Amino acid sequence: MDAWTIVKRPIVTEKSNRLMEQNKYCFVVDPKANKHQIKQAVEEIFKVKVLAVNTMRMEGKIKRLGRSEGRRPDWKKAVVTLAPGSRIQFFEGV
Repeated sequence: MDAWTIVKRPIVTEKSNRLMEQNKYCFVVDPKANKHQIKQAVEEIFKVKVLAVNTMRMEGKIKRLGRSEGRRPDWKKAVVTLAPGSRIQFFEGV
């Protein structure tokens, strides 16, 4: 798999901003990707040293529109811990 197909987009929320102070970054990743693939993809894209990757499967929410009910798709979240001194410049100033 290509690095850009594994790491889909960053997650920028209040909780993820607090994690950035601990040198941890959150990403939406491909549901089929494992921790080793996510680590290699983040190191390749952002040129940083990754210490650990924690993943979790997020269940899609049930939404209603009138009488009909549907679901948002399930997705996978990865919290990536970087080595001390490593920073991702993409997130700076967010």
